Order: sequence, then C-alpha cells, then structure tokens
Amino acid sequence: MARKHGRNGRLYVAITSGGTPEPVTFLRDWSIDFSVDNIDVTAFGDSNKTYVAGLPDSSGTFSGYFDSETAQLYTAATDGIARGFYLYPDTGDATYWYGTGLFDFSVSSAVDGAVTVSGNWNAAGNIAKVQA
Repeated sequence: MARKHGRNGRLYVAITSGGTPEPVTFLRDWSIDFSVDNIDVTAFGDSNKTYVAGLPDSSGTFSGYFDSETAQLYTAATDGIARGFYLYPDTGDATYWYGTGLFDFSVSSAVDGAVTVSGNWNAAGNIAKVQA
C-alpha cells in the first residue's frame, strides 16, 4: 500500500439512525483507535506479569470548523441514537473503516480564532475495514 497525504480524508455520518452517511463538512482531522483490554493473569511463581487479551475497543476523535448550515454532528450527539459512519483516509482510495457509532460534539469560539468543533465517537457495533 502506498503512503497517503491526509488532505483527502473524510468522515461520513448519518443524520438519522437508519440514514445514509453523508460527508461532514469542514473537518480537518479524525482518528480511529483500536485497543484491546489486557487482563492481568499473573500467578504465584510467574517470573513477570502475564496478560491475556480481552475485548477489542474501537473509538476515535474528529475536529474542524463549525458549519452553521447543518445540525449533523449536533443531532448525532444529542439524540443518543447510534448511527452509521465511514472514515476515509483518502477518498481517492477504496480503503476505509465503517460501522455504527455514538457521537459526542463540542463547539468552541475565541476572540482571536475560528469557531471550531470537536468530538469523540465510540463503537456501537462492529467496526470493519475495507481495503482495496
């Protein structure tokens, strides 16, 4: 796989639980994190701590600039309903992650800066990767 520049990345989020995910406008970054619970199973006589893998987790973040023309992320954060999403590292490539998530949303404004948005998401079902 080739290295990619992030300028063509994109987050798509459905405005409703059964809706089709649409591009979120004016974002500048997103992240996805896959971590696994490590359960300590250290026993008497072990020469070091020992762990077994538990359940995997999927979560992430996003941030960008406030868009007053849409309530997409606000609605996703305030109605408590899981919705479909897609994360593209590069929309010119067929590699992406998708699934259902629960979203948080925050808006920040400063006298010397743009109005920004940021938030987190957590998996509400399986998160899968499609790779071309």
